[in-house]
Amino acid sequence: QVQLVESGGGSVEAGGSMTLSCSVSGNTYCMGWFRQAPGKEREGVAAIYTGGSSSYYHASVKGRFTVSKDIAKDTLYLQMNSLKPEDTAMYYCAAEFNWCPPLVDDHQYMYWGQGTQVTVSS
Repeated sequence: QVQLVESGGGSVEAGGSMTLSCSVSGNTYCMGWFRQAPGKEREGVAAIYTGGSSSYYHASVKGRFTVSKDIAKDTLYLQMNSLKPEDTAMYYCAAEFNWCPPLVDDHQYMYWGQGTQVTVSS
C-alpha cells in the first residue's frame, strides 16, 4: 500500500515561486503531479521515473516547473517558478508502481494524495 501526503501549498502573487512536497510511503515506479482548477478537468503537470532521472512536463509549465525526488527522504517535489494566475488549482501527487503513464492518462495512476491548494493572485 502506498500513501502520499502533499504539503507546501498556499497563496502567492503572480511571478512568485512555490515548492510543493509529497511524502511517500511504499515503493513506486513513477510519480507525478496533477492539478484541477474549479470547473476544469484534472490535468497532468509533471512526472518522474522513480528509479532514474527521466521526467516530463505539460507544455504549459515546461521551463517554469521542475519535478524532482529525494529517495533518501522518500519525498517528491514540484518547484514552481514564474507562477501565473492560471496555475491556480488543487495540486495532487500520484504514484504508479508498474510503469510511467502519459500525463494525459491520469486514471492510470493508482495512488493519490489528498491534494494541496495553490492560489496565484494577479
